[in-house]
Amino acid sequence: MMAPTQGGDQPYLKHLNRAKVLHLLRTHPGLSRAELAAHSGLTKVTVGSLVTGLLDAGWLGEGGPRPGATGRPGRELHLGEARHVLLGAEVGVLGARAVATTLRGTVLARAETRTPTTTPHAAAHTVIRLCGQLLQDPATQGRELLGLGVALPGPVSPDGTRVLYAPNLGWDDVPFLDLLRAAPDLPATLPAGAITLDNEANAAAFGESFLRPGEPPQLLAYVSLGSGVGAGFTALSGTPHVLRGARGLAGEIGHAIIQPGGLYCHCGNRGCVETLLGGWAIRAALNLNVLDPLDEALAPRLREAAVQVTLGRAGEALGQLLVNLHQTLGPDEIVIGGALTRLDGAVLGPALDVYHARQWRPAAPPARVTVRQGSLYLPALGAAAQVLARVIDTPQEPA
Repeated sequence: MMAPTQGGDQPYLKHLNRAKVLHLLRTHPGLSRAELAAHSGLTKVTVGSLVTGLLDAGWLGEGGPRPGATGRPGRELHLGEARHVLLGAEVGVLGARAVATTLRGTVLARAETRTPTTTPHAAAHTVIRLCGQLLQDPATQGRELLGLGVALPGPVSPDGTRVLYAPNLGWDDVPFLDLLRAAPDLPATLPAGAITLDNEANAAAFGESFLRPGEPPQLLAYVSLGSGVGAGFTALSGTPHVLRGARGLAGEIGHAIIQPGGLYCHCGNRGCVETLLGGWAIRAALNLNVLDPLDEALAPRLREAAVQVTLGRAGEALGQLLVNLHQTLGPDEIVIGGALTRLDGAVLGPALDVYHARQWRPAAPPARVTVRQGSLYLPALGAAAQVLARVIDTPQEPA
Protein backbone atom coordinates (compact mmCIF):
# COMPACT_ATOMS: atom_id res chain seq x y z
CA MET A 1 0.00 0.00 0.00
CA MET A 2 1.32 3.42 -0.93
CA ALA A 3 2.18 5.67 2.02
CA PRO A 4 0.17 8.90 2.30
CA THR A 5 1.92 11.95 0.96
CA GLN A 6 3.39 14.45 3.35
CA GLY A 7 1.05 17.13 2.00
CA GLY A 8 -1.96 14.98 2.93
CA ASP A 9 -0.55 14.12 6.36
CA GLN A 10 0.30 17.58 7.63
CA PRO A 11 -3.19 19.14 7.84
CA TYR A 12 -4.55 16.05 9.58
CA LEU A 13 -1.61 15.92 11.98
CA LYS A 14 -2.16 19.58 12.79
CA HIS A 15 -5.84 18.81 13.45
CA LEU A 16 -4.93 15.98 15.83
CA ASN A 17 -2.47 18.18 17.72
CA ARG A 18 -5.00 21.02 17.90
CA ALA A 19 -7.67 18.67 19.28
CA LYS A 20 -5.19 17.29 21.82
CA VAL A 21 -4.38 20.78 23.11
CA LEU A 22 -8.04 21.78 23.35
CA HIS A 23 -9.04 18.60 25.19
CA LEU A 24 -6.14 19.00 27.61
CA LEU A 25 -7.21 22.52 28.48
CA ARG A 26 -10.82 21.35 28.75
CA THR A 27 -9.89 18.80 31.43
CA HIS A 28 -6.94 20.68 32.93
CA PRO A 29 -7.68 24.41 32.63
CA GLY A 30 -4.86 26.76 33.50
CA LEU A 31 -1.91 24.81 32.08
CA SER A 32 0.96 26.84 30.68
CA ARG A 33 2.53 26.27 27.27
CA ALA A 34 5.40 24.31 28.83
CA GLU A 35 2.97 22.16 30.79
CA LEU A 36 0.90 21.56 27.68
CA ALA A 37 4.03 20.31 25.91
CA ALA A 38 4.85 18.01 28.82
CA HIS A 39 1.30 16.61 29.07
CA SER A 40 0.77 16.21 25.34
CA GLY A 41 4.17 14.91 24.28
CA LEU A 42 4.36 17.63 21.63
CA THR A 43 7.38 19.85 21.20
CA LYS A 44 7.36 23.33 22.72
CA VAL A 45 7.63 24.80 19.24
CA THR A 46 4.56 22.89 18.06
CA VAL A 47 2.58 23.86 21.16
CA GLY A 48 3.65 27.49 20.83
CA SER A 49 2.49 27.63 17.22
CA LEU A 50 -0.85 25.93 18.02
CA VAL A 51 -1.53 28.16 21.01
CA THR A 52 -0.83 31.32 19.02
CA GLY A 53 -3.34 30.27 16.35
CA LEU A 54 -5.95 29.25 18.92
CA LEU A 55 -5.56 32.53 20.81
CA ASP A 56 -5.98 34.50 17.60
CA ALA A 57 -9.12 32.53 16.73
CA GLY A 58 -10.66 32.99 20.17
CA TRP A 59 -10.53 29.29 21.06
CA LEU A 60 -8.17 30.04 23.94
CA GLY A 61 -7.77 32.81 26.46
CA GLU A 62 -4.65 33.70 28.39
CA GLY A 63 -4.57 34.50 32.11
CA GLY A 64 -2.01 35.39 34.71
CA PRO A 65 1.28 33.64 35.57
CA ARG A 66 0.93 29.96 36.40
CA PRO A 67 1.23 29.67 40.22
CA GLY A 68 3.83 27.35 41.67
CA ALA A 69 5.89 27.14 38.51
CA THR A 70 9.67 26.97 38.76
CA GLY A 71 11.85 29.34 36.79
CA ARG A 72 10.16 31.88 34.56
CA PRO A 73 6.43 31.25 35.08
CA GLY A 74 4.30 30.59 32.03
CA ARG A 75 0.85 32.11 31.66
CA GLU A 76 -2.34 30.16 32.32
CA LEU A 77 -4.34 29.06 29.31
CA HIS A 78 -8.07 28.32 29.24
CA LEU A 79 -10.74 27.65 26.67
CA GLY A 80 -11.91 31.01 25.38
CA GLU A 81 -15.11 32.50 26.77
CA ALA A 82 -15.63 35.57 24.59
CA ARG A 83 -15.92 34.68 20.90
CA HIS A 84 -18.03 31.54 20.37
CA VAL A 85 -21.50 30.32 21.26
CA LEU A 86 -23.06 26.85 21.22
CA LEU A 87 -26.78 26.10 21.30
CA GLY A 88 -28.38 23.11 22.99
CA ALA A 89 -32.07 22.25 23.17
CA GLU A 90 -34.25 19.54 24.68
CA VAL A 91 -37.67 18.47 23.47
CA GLY A 92 -39.72 17.22 26.43
CA VAL A 93 -43.25 15.92 26.85
CA LEU A 94 -44.53 19.07 28.55
CA GLY A 95 -42.43 21.63 26.69
CA ALA A 96 -38.98 22.45 25.41
CA ARG A 97 -35.97 24.33 26.71
CA ALA A 98 -32.76 25.64 25.21
CA VAL A 99 -29.44 27.13 26.32
CA ALA A 100 -26.65 29.16 24.79
CA THR A 101 -23.21 28.34 26.20
CA THR A 102 -19.55 29.19 25.90
CA LEU A 103 -16.78 26.70 25.13
CA ARG A 104 -16.48 25.96 28.86
CA GLY A 105 -20.17 25.24 29.26
CA THR A 106 -20.94 28.57 30.92
CA VAL A 107 -24.63 29.31 30.29
CA LEU A 108 -25.08 32.69 28.58
CA ALA A 109 -28.85 32.57 28.14
CA ARG A 110 -31.84 30.25 28.64
CA ALA A 111 -35.24 29.96 26.99
CA GLU A 112 -38.17 27.60 27.48
CA THR A 113 -41.77 26.90 26.61
CA ARG A 114 -44.27 25.02 28.76
CA THR A 115 -46.61 24.17 25.92
CA PRO A 116 -46.99 20.36 25.73
CA THR A 117 -45.22 18.84 22.74
CA THR A 118 -47.53 17.64 19.96
CA THR A 119 -46.34 16.84 16.44
CA PRO A 120 -42.74 16.51 15.28
CA HIS A 121 -43.19 19.50 12.95
CA ALA A 122 -44.42 21.68 15.80
CA ALA A 123 -41.55 20.50 18.04
CA ALA A 124 -38.96 21.34 15.37
CA HIS A 125 -40.41 24.83 14.96
CA THR A 126 -40.41 25.33 18.73
CA VAL A 127 -36.72 24.40 18.96
CA ILE A 128 -35.77 26.80 16.19
CA ARG A 129 -37.91 29.57 17.72
CA LEU A 130 -36.17 29.14 21.10
CA CYS A 131 -32.79 29.25 19.38
CA GLY A 132 -33.80 32.49 17.69
CA GLN A 133 -34.65 33.97 21.08
CA LEU A 134 -31.26 32.95 22.45
CA LEU A 135 -29.41 34.49 19.52
CA GLN A 136 -31.24 37.78 20.14
CA ASP A 137 -30.08 37.86 23.76
CA PRO A 138 -27.46 40.56 24.44
CA ALA A 139 -25.14 37.92 25.97
CA THR A 140 -24.84 36.08 22.64
CA GLN A 141 -24.59 39.08 20.31
CA GLY A 142 -21.48 39.23 18.13
CA ARG A 143 -20.43 35.64 18.87
CA GLU A 144 -19.65 32.99 16.26
CA LEU A 145 -22.25 30.22 16.31
CA LEU A 146 -20.64 26.75 16.21
CA GLY A 147 -23.74 24.58 16.07
CA LEU A 148 -26.94 23.26 17.62
CA GLY A 149 -27.41 20.04 19.58
CA VAL A 150 -30.91 18.68 20.23
CA ALA A 151 -31.87 16.14 22.91
CA LEU A 152 -35.03 14.08 22.42
CA PRO A 153 -37.15 11.76 24.63
CA GLY A 154 -36.44 8.57 22.71
CA PRO A 155 -33.67 6.64 20.97
CA VAL A 156 -32.09 8.22 17.91
CA SER A 157 -30.93 6.29 14.86
CA PRO A 158 -27.21 5.41 14.72
CA ASP A 159 -26.68 7.94 11.91
CA GLY A 160 -28.10 10.71 14.12
CA THR A 161 -30.93 11.75 11.79
CA ARG A 162 -34.14 10.11 13.08
CA VAL A 163 -36.04 9.60 16.30
CA LEU A 164 -36.73 5.86 16.20
CA TYR A 165 -39.65 6.14 18.59
CA ALA A 166 -40.77 8.36 21.46
CA PRO A 167 -43.57 6.47 23.22
CA ASN A 168 -44.44 9.30 25.61
CA LEU A 169 -45.04 11.54 22.58
CA GLY A 170 -46.58 8.95 20.27
CA TRP A 171 -43.81 9.45 17.69
CA ASP A 172 -42.51 6.63 15.51
CA ASP A 173 -39.56 6.84 13.10
CA VAL A 174 -39.45 10.63 12.70
CA PRO A 175 -36.84 12.30 10.40
CA PHE A 176 -36.30 15.05 12.95
CA LEU A 177 -33.01 16.33 11.55
CA ASP A 178 -34.70 17.03 8.20
CA LEU A 179 -37.53 18.83 10.00
CA LEU A 180 -35.05 21.10 11.80
CA ARG A 181 -33.14 21.87 8.61
CA ALA A 182 -36.40 22.70 6.80
CA ALA A 183 -37.65 25.08 9.51
CA PRO A 184 -38.16 28.51 7.90
CA ASP A 185 -36.56 30.42 10.77
CA LEU A 186 -33.36 28.34 10.92
CA PRO A 187 -30.60 30.78 11.99
CA ALA A 188 -28.67 31.98 8.96
CA THR A 189 -25.45 31.90 10.97
CA LEU A 190 -25.77 28.18 11.74
CA PRO A 191 -22.94 26.38 9.90
CA ALA A 192 -24.01 23.78 7.35
CA GLY A 193 -24.28 20.32 8.88
CA ALA A 194 -23.82 21.68 12.41
CA ILE A 195 -26.92 20.09 14.01
CA THR A 196 -26.68 16.97 16.17
CA LEU A 197 -29.46 14.79 17.60
CA ASP A 198 -29.34 12.41 20.55
CA ASN A 199 -31.46 10.84 23.23
CA GLU A 200 -31.90 13.18 26.22
CA ALA A 201 -30.29 10.80 28.72
CA ASN A 202 -27.32 10.25 26.38
CA ALA A 203 -26.89 14.01 26.03
CA ALA A 204 -27.07 14.55 29.78
CA ALA A 205 -24.58 11.74 30.43
CA PHE A 206 -22.19 13.23 27.88
CA GLY A 207 -22.47 16.67 29.47
CA GLU A 208 -21.73 15.21 32.89
CA SER A 209 -18.54 13.60 31.58
CA PHE A 210 -17.34 16.18 29.08
CA LEU A 211 -17.91 19.45 30.92
CA ARG A 212 -16.43 18.64 34.32
CA PRO A 213 -12.80 19.67 34.91
CA GLY A 214 -10.34 16.88 35.63
CA GLU A 215 -10.47 13.31 34.44
CA PRO A 216 -14.07 12.08 34.06
CA PRO A 217 -15.16 8.66 35.37
CA GLN A 218 -14.05 5.65 33.36
CA LEU A 219 -17.71 4.64 33.16
CA LEU A 220 -20.59 6.94 34.09
CA ALA A 221 -24.29 6.11 34.14
CA TYR A 222 -26.88 8.88 34.02
CA VAL A 223 -30.44 7.98 35.06
CA SER A 224 -33.21 10.30 33.88
CA LEU A 225 -36.46 10.38 35.89
CA GLY A 226 -39.19 12.22 34.02
CA SER A 227 -42.36 11.16 32.21
CA GLY A 228 -40.36 8.08 31.34
CA VAL A 229 -37.21 6.50 32.74
CA GLY A 230 -34.04 6.38 30.67
CA ALA A 231 -30.30 6.12 31.02
CA GLY A 232 -27.19 7.21 29.23
CA PHE A 233 -23.73 5.70 29.61
CA THR A 234 -20.37 7.27 28.83
CA ALA A 235 -17.00 5.56 28.78
CA LEU A 236 -13.58 7.13 28.72
CA SER A 237 -11.36 6.29 25.77
CA GLY A 238 -9.14 9.32 25.38
CA THR A 239 -12.24 11.53 25.54
CA PRO A 240 -15.72 10.55 26.78
CA HIS A 241 -18.03 8.80 24.35
CA VAL A 242 -21.60 7.56 24.62
CA LEU A 243 -22.18 3.80 24.70
CA ARG A 244 -25.02 3.24 22.22
CA GLY A 245 -25.29 -0.50 21.63
CA ALA A 246 -25.48 -2.20 18.25
CA ARG A 247 -28.70 -0.42 17.20
CA GLY A 248 -28.50 2.73 19.29
CA LEU A 249 -30.89 1.40 21.95
CA ALA A 250 -28.56 1.12 24.94
CA GLY A 251 -30.02 2.82 28.01
CA GLU A 252 -33.71 1.99 27.51
CA ILE A 253 -33.86 0.86 31.14
CA GLY A 254 -37.39 2.12 31.63
CA HIS A 255 -38.53 -1.03 29.91
CA ALA A 256 -36.37 -3.46 31.84
CA ILE A 257 -38.75 -5.80 33.68
CA ILE A 258 -38.42 -5.33 37.41
CA GLN A 259 -41.72 -6.85 38.59
CA PRO A 260 -42.67 -9.95 36.54
CA GLY A 261 -46.44 -10.18 36.26
CA GLY A 262 -46.84 -6.56 37.33
CA LEU A 263 -48.82 -3.77 35.73
CA TYR A 264 -49.04 -3.47 31.97
CA CYS A 265 -46.68 -0.92 30.41
CA HIS A 266 -47.52 1.12 27.30
CA CYS A 267 -44.75 -0.83 25.55
CA GLY A 268 -46.90 -3.98 25.82
CA ASN A 269 -44.91 -5.81 28.50
CA ARG A 270 -45.78 -6.18 32.17
CA GLY A 271 -43.79 -5.02 35.18
CA CYS A 272 -41.44 -2.59 33.41
CA VAL A 273 -39.53 -0.09 35.52
CA GLU A 274 -41.74 2.69 34.16
CA THR A 275 -44.89 1.08 35.60
CA LEU A 276 -43.55 1.93 39.08
CA LEU A 277 -41.14 4.82 38.51
CA GLY A 278 -42.30 6.61 35.36
CA GLY A 279 -43.96 9.97 35.68
CA TRP A 280 -46.98 8.76 33.69
CA ALA A 281 -47.50 5.85 36.11
CA ILE A 282 -47.19 8.09 39.19
CA ARG A 283 -49.68 10.55 37.70
CA ALA A 284 -52.13 7.73 37.00
CA ALA A 285 -51.79 6.28 40.51
CA LEU A 286 -52.43 9.67 42.15
CA ASN A 287 -54.92 11.05 39.61
CA LEU A 288 -52.71 14.02 38.72
CA ASN A 289 -53.26 16.31 35.77
CA VAL A 290 -51.04 15.04 32.96
CA LEU A 291 -50.27 18.63 31.90
CA ASP A 292 -48.81 19.70 35.26
CA PRO A 293 -45.06 19.33 35.84
CA LEU A 294 -44.69 16.32 38.12
CA ASP A 295 -42.52 17.92 40.79
CA GLU A 296 -44.76 20.99 41.01
CA ALA A 297 -47.92 18.86 41.29
CA LEU A 298 -46.47 16.65 44.03
CA ALA A 299 -44.53 19.16 46.14
CA PRO A 300 -47.53 20.46 48.14
CA ARG A 301 -48.87 16.92 48.70
CA LEU A 302 -45.83 15.12 50.05
CA ARG A 303 -47.41 14.57 53.48
CA GLU A 304 -50.43 12.73 52.07
CA ALA A 305 -50.42 8.99 52.81
CA ALA A 306 -51.25 7.96 49.23
CA VAL A 307 -48.46 10.13 47.86
CA GLN A 308 -45.96 8.73 50.35
CA VAL A 309 -46.90 5.14 49.50
CA THR A 310 -46.69 5.75 45.75
CA LEU A 311 -43.38 7.62 45.91
CA GLY A 312 -41.95 5.15 48.40
CA ARG A 313 -42.75 2.31 46.01
CA ALA A 314 -41.19 4.30 43.18
CA GLY A 315 -38.10 4.89 45.33
CA GLU A 316 -37.72 1.18 46.08
CA ALA A 317 -37.96 0.43 42.35
CA LEU A 318 -35.31 3.06 41.65
CA GLY A 319 -33.05 1.60 44.34
CA GLN A 320 -33.31 -1.86 42.83
CA LEU A 321 -32.65 -0.40 39.39
CA LEU A 322 -29.49 1.28 40.71
CA VAL A 323 -28.37 -2.03 42.26
CA ASN A 324 -28.88 -3.75 38.90
CA LEU A 325 -26.96 -1.05 37.05
CA HIS A 326 -24.12 -1.27 39.55
CA GLN A 327 -23.92 -5.07 39.42
CA THR A 328 -24.15 -5.41 35.64
CA LEU A 329 -22.08 -2.43 34.43
CA GLY A 330 -19.86 -1.55 37.38
CA PRO A 331 -19.83 2.23 36.77
CA ASP A 332 -17.59 4.55 38.74
CA GLU A 333 -20.47 6.96 39.20
CA ILE A 334 -24.26 7.00 38.80
CA VAL A 335 -25.80 10.44 38.29
CA ILE A 336 -29.55 10.87 38.78
CA GLY A 337 -31.49 13.77 37.27
CA GLY A 338 -35.05 14.68 36.41
CA ALA A 339 -38.23 15.87 38.07
CA LEU A 340 -38.32 13.24 40.82
CA THR A 341 -35.01 14.45 42.26
CA ARG A 342 -36.72 17.70 43.31
CA LEU A 343 -39.08 16.17 45.89
CA ASP A 344 -37.12 16.55 49.15
CA GLY A 345 -35.91 12.96 49.14
CA ALA A 346 -39.39 11.39 48.87
CA VAL A 347 -38.13 9.13 46.08
CA LEU A 348 -34.35 9.36 46.49
CA GLY A 349 -34.42 8.56 50.23
CA PRO A 350 -35.89 5.05 49.92
CA ALA A 351 -33.96 4.52 46.66
CA LEU A 352 -30.57 5.09 48.30
CA ASP A 353 -31.58 2.96 51.30
CA VAL A 354 -32.32 0.04 48.98
CA TYR A 355 -29.19 0.70 46.92
CA HIS A 356 -26.85 0.51 49.89
CA ALA A 357 -28.69 -2.36 51.63
CA ARG A 358 -28.66 -4.69 48.62
CA GLN A 359 -25.06 -4.37 47.52
CA TRP A 360 -23.24 -7.56 46.71
CA ARG A 361 -20.48 -7.35 49.29
CA PRO A 362 -17.55 -8.50 47.10
CA ALA A 363 -18.39 -5.60 44.78
CA ALA A 364 -17.80 -2.98 47.50
CA PRO A 365 -17.33 -0.08 47.52
CA PRO A 366 -20.50 0.76 45.59
CA ALA A 367 -20.49 3.25 42.76
CA ARG A 368 -20.78 6.84 43.88
CA VAL A 369 -24.32 8.18 43.42
CA THR A 370 -24.72 11.88 42.60
CA VAL A 371 -28.14 13.54 42.58
CA ARG A 372 -28.60 16.53 40.26
CA GLN A 373 -31.60 18.41 41.62
CA GLY A 374 -30.74 21.28 39.29
CA SER A 375 -30.84 19.07 36.20
CA LEU A 376 -33.61 20.87 34.30
CA TYR A 377 -31.28 22.15 31.57
CA LEU A 378 -28.69 19.38 31.76
CA PRO A 379 -29.81 17.50 28.59
CA ALA A 380 -29.75 20.75 26.60
CA LEU A 381 -26.35 21.64 28.04
CA GLY A 382 -25.05 18.16 27.20
CA ALA A 383 -26.38 18.48 23.65
CA ALA A 384 -24.41 21.70 23.25
CA ALA A 385 -21.32 19.90 24.60
CA GLN A 386 -21.79 17.20 21.95
CA VAL A 387 -21.62 19.88 19.28
CA LEU A 388 -18.41 21.23 20.78
CA ALA A 389 -16.85 17.75 20.87
CA ARG A 390 -17.72 17.20 17.22
CA VAL A 391 -16.29 20.57 16.18
CA ILE A 392 -13.04 19.87 18.06
CA ASP A 393 -12.67 16.32 16.76
CA THR A 394 -13.70 16.85 13.12
CA PRO A 395 -10.94 17.96 10.74
CA GLN A 396 -11.73 21.35 9.24
CA GLU A 397 -12.01 21.71 5.49
CA PRO A 398 -9.14 23.75 4.05
CA ALA A 399 -10.11 27.33 3.22
